Amino acid sequence: MKRIKAKGIKMVIFEPAMKEADFFKSEVISDLAEFKKISDIIIANRWNEELYDVKEKVYTRDMYGRD
Repeated sequence: MKRIKAKGIKMVIFEPAMKEADFFKSEVISDLAEFKKISDIIIANRWNEELYDVKEKVYTRDMYGRD
């Protein structure tokens, strides 16, 4: 996060369980549909079928099926 933000890129975090409105000065969104709509790129820890409709935006360690 620090490296991305240092480049001046706005980050938005999707976390449905989080009650705070921000995390390290980045907006937190709990609505997945809204998050998908506003995101240009989605960096995810793991692939999830809920991301299938925006797969062209998703980068994850699972994307090459090696993990």
